[in-house]
Amino acid sequence: MQTSVYQILCLVLAVLILYGIKLMSSPQTAPRGNQLGALGMFSAILLVLFYNGILDQTLLWAAILLGGIIGYFLAVRVTMIQMPQMVALLNGLGGGASALVALVVIFETFTQMGLFSRFTGQLALVVGGVTLSGSLIAAAKLDRRISQQPVILKGHSLLNAAALAVLACLVAVGTIIYSPSLAAYNAVAVTLISLAFGVFFAIRVGGADMPITISLLNSCSGLAGSICGLTIADPLLVSIGAIVGASGIILTGIMCRNMNRPLLEVLNGSAVLIINCDDELCAESPQEEKQLGKHMQAESLCEEQRSQSAVDILKQAKKVIIVPGYGMALAQAQWQVRNLLDVLEAQGKSVQFAIHPVAGRMPGHMNVLLAEVDIPYDQLQEMDDVNPEFKDTDVAVVIGACDVVNPAAITAEGTPIYGMPILRVDEARQVVVCNIDTKPGYSGVENPLYNQSSVHLLLGNAAETLEQLIDGLKS
Repeated sequence: MQTSVYQILCLVLAVLILYGIKLMSSPQTAPRGNQLGALGMFSAILLVLFYNGILDQTLLWAAILLGGIIGYFLAVRVTMIQMPQMVALLNGLGGGASALVALVVIFETFTQMGLFSRFTGQLALVVGGVTLSGSLIAAAKLDRRISQQPVILKGHSLLNAAALAVLACLVAVGTIIYSPSLAAYNAVAVTLISLAFGVFFAIRVGGADMPITISLLNSCSGLAGSICGLTIADPLLVSIGAIVGASGIILTGIMCRNMNRPLLEVLNGSAVLIINCDDELCAESPQEEKQLGKHMQAESLCEEQRSQSAVDILKQAKKVIIVPGYGMALAQAQWQVRNLLDVLEAQGKSVQFAIHPVAGRMPGHMNVLLAEVDIPYDQLQEMDDVNPEFKDTDVAVVIGACDVVNPAAITAEGTPIYGMPILRVDEARQVVVCNIDTKPGYSGVENPLYNQSSVHLLLGNAAETLEQLIDGLKS
């Protein structure tokens, strides 16, 4: 195949993948965008194998088959609540693959590499290594394998600065030295320090800031691939990696704006951390779970009366907006939400869903969970579109959300959430809150919504309180 033909085909595939990413911006077209992206990536693999004349390499086909089987079973077995962990893991594998390619190129062809290729090869090791270890830490935090709280080591900032300084020196050395053996040792050192820096970088980020962190790591995985493409002079890898990197950094900026959090503040783990009222069943030890159970039992003494009050106002309502949050995800209450929707619509009520961009642990987390139970896409309303609707809404039902509906974000200057865009459920005529408790959310800021006379609190596991509502509505 001629180089010009290969470059044209690379451009076509890059446009196809870019179009697939564009389709993912809407819930209605996201499945088709995902399919186009998968088709584009598989076509890119075949094109590279054909262009390099290695279609007949049995080992490559065996690796593709093995990877495809592993990916299929991971995708089938993962639950929707585990999707953020899955995304973080895939980000890490993408960065690790780029670092591995750069490492092989440096080991095998160092004497044939120019200064630019040596520099980009070292840089690919850095970005790929940081992405791999950082993503593994993010996945472990999201899966509660390690504490979701920010872990700040003694002299953490100094450690980060020292690691970056050492990496900069090693990248410079790896670019200018001419000894293959020294280059190999240098590349190994760069890889190890990059992996360590990824751990230092991610471990100080709190669990509630994972939407931003995942977006940033997604960008880094694409950036690592693009830099690796520069190392091996492959325009397809450069272009597709750049597309992924750019889309990730754009999404990161959107997430930061929607949380009103500077990126550096997120990466420094400087948030105030209190037990998150969005986190259903968030205790991390048997003793904490026991204490939480006692608390829930005490709160349930007058639950029947509260539930009946909430049922009454829902029966009288004509327009209802449901606001899902991370507590819904942890309680896996999306099935009860679907049942609630069916009951309300059967009674002739208008029902919509208000989706905050950072409700959950990754962008679009609520959309994914609600899609799992076949809630129609046209009923999912983004924050800017649905906020004007609350003033004319009879009842807003909040399910496991706290900070994203906290009116203090408008008035409490100097707090972590001041200035953060919120869903204006406080403007609805009546509000039903199905949260685990009334403690502050991740921001540590008390929620004055709970003190409004129009608010009806149903405290406890969201799945259970929703069942109570549904049973009451059916009676």
